[in-house]
Amino acid sequence: MKQILCLANEPWSTVLPSRTQQLISRLRDAQVLYFSPAQSVKDRSFLKRGTQVRPNVIAYTLPPIRAPISEQHRFLFQRAWNKIIRFIQAAASRRRFSEPLLWTTHPRHVHLLDKLEYSALVYDCDRNWEGLPPHWEGSLAQAADVVFAASPQLADRLSPCSANIALLPNGINLPLFDPNTRRPDPLPGVTAPIFGWSGTIRQELDLSPVLYAAQTRPDWGFLLIGPVEKGNPFLQPLDQLSNVFLPGPRPAAEVSDWLYRCDVLLDLLREDRPYDDVVSPRLYEYLATGKPVVSMLWPGQVECFPDVVYNASGPEEFITLCAHALEEAPGFVSQRRMDRAAQAAWPRRAGEVERILTTAGLL
Repeated sequence: MKQILCLANEPWSTVLPSRTQQLISRLRDAQVLYFSPAQSVKDRSFLKRGTQVRPNVIAYTLPPIRAPISEQHRFLFQRAWNKIIRFIQAAASRRRFSEPLLWTTHPRHVHLLDKLEYSALVYDCDRNWEGLPPHWEGSLAQAADVVFAASPQLADRLSPCSANIALLPNGINLPLFDPNTRRPDPLPGVTAPIFGWSGTIRQELDLSPVLYAAQTRPDWGFLLIGPVEKGNPFLQPLDQLSNVFLPGPRPAAEVSDWLYRCDVLLDLLREDRPYDDVVSPRLYEYLATGKPVVSMLWPGQVECFPDVVYNASGPEEFITLCAHALEEAPGFVSQRRMDRAAQAAWPRRAGEVERILTTAGLL
């Protein structure tokens, strides 16, 4: 059985499994130690000896560190990372891991390479890591035996550092979107056409097209499903409109019920991720319903799925395309959308990872 040390960027979650979880837990004949960063300097979860989260996966929380991000404070910087290294080494020793495959997900993991023993190195890049020294990610990609990139843009950016880059887009947990398991109507009594969005409403989420459309078309309803973070400037005016619904976070098993309830689904931009060409799992979830999708694009951005998604570049075009999507003939391209989602199912993505790593002799 292959041993894998996974250095994740997010804690293990049974509610919203991350890309890393979806891939790692599906690798056959593999025993995995999953390490995620502490959530704060007061996080004491590292004191636990590890939690069996899947039959083949044990999850750990790394000890918190107060190290400055800058390498200029060399002594404090290295001492903090040595603390992390000792924790990983101790956990690996207790589980009798010897020269495992090392799976990394963040440029900062480059600081662990010199002290950890491993047989091969994988770097899975799922976003543009701005604000970090570029040589961190460059060195990590250069050292990796295989680099997985979640989008063509990421692959192009890393291409000077590695000749072994494989495109691996995000995916979808398809069984959650089985139309045969739907629950009762989550919006009983609402007769207006519903335009829906799901996900965390972050401060950086650009809700201006939704606000403009909700004010312009009071006969339409707008549904924003998900937890709300403080600071988004559009939330207060949206919350004051009678045709905007904010039900808050819903269990993952219920999200599909809300999406199926919508007539049109919306994909919006984040101000902190300009010109990002990474396809979010959210968009694949939308496609799985077969419903029309209207997506906002940055100026000059290449359209994503132009054959199954309506792409808008401004608020007025957003409203126009929402109207077109609402008038779309039933079944026009619904099956094509569902086929696109099926092709992105996480088992298929994990199978591609397994094929590539096996071909390279790493599994």
